[in-house]
Amino acid sequence: MTRTAARGVAALGVGVAAAILFAARSLAAGPSTPVVLPDPAIDQPAATAAGQQSIVFAGGCFWGVQAVFQHVKGVVSATSGYAGGSVDDPSYEQVSTGTTGHAESVRVVYDTSQVSLGQLLKVFFSVVHDPTELNRQGPDVGPQYRSAVFYSTDAQKKIVQAYIAQLTAAKAFPKPIVTEVAPLRAFHEAEAYHQNYYTLHPNQPYIVINDRPKVEALKTQFAALWKQ
Repeated sequence: MTRTAARGVAALGVGVAAAILFAARSLAAGPSTPVVLPDPAIDQPAATAAGQQSIVFAGGCFWGVQAVFQHVKGVVSATSGYAGGSVDDPSYEQVSTGTTGHAESVRVVYDTSQVSLGQLLKVFFSVVHDPTELNRQGPDVGPQYRSAVFYSTDAQKKIVQAYIAQLTAAKAFPKPIVTEVAPLRAFHEAEAYHQNYYTLHPNQPYIVINDRPKVEALKTQFAALWKQ
């Protein structure tokens, strides 16, 4: 059974053996270690009144990405889905083949009066995933698990590219950042059983080993942004 197939079986709640396989492979790989990063030098000015913007992040399995952003103050919603590919209305099974061009992604809608794009980027690059891993995150391998930011406006593009340049100049990581920065052409919501997976399955082995450390790191490193 492949890694992707095993995770799909566990997502449907059938197959204890698959969950055990998750644990074995994840323990071998080990969870990524969060890093402490500088604040973005270029960011959005804080809005004086509530207003919403959205941006799409891809950083490995969308279960953990969604879980982290759901606990960020100012995030209105975080939805798992697929972005970056050429297939219309893709299914999880199609994306899992790695041939659609889509990445498992999360659309983050945020209140610009409570949190800035720069703050979201700092969370994304420090505790959500390892931006130096090419076409993989931990035990998940394939272009569908690549690091990417899909922007909706030129202003967002400028902030994302500036922060990556800032982190590169500061040598914040021991290896080059490989995060794709591309315009968002479409976002396709994932199947219902993928939504809020972390909250609904807190004791699933994959979640415990791979995603819980990310949420705990957010709580520790970003106390001012943490929401229960």
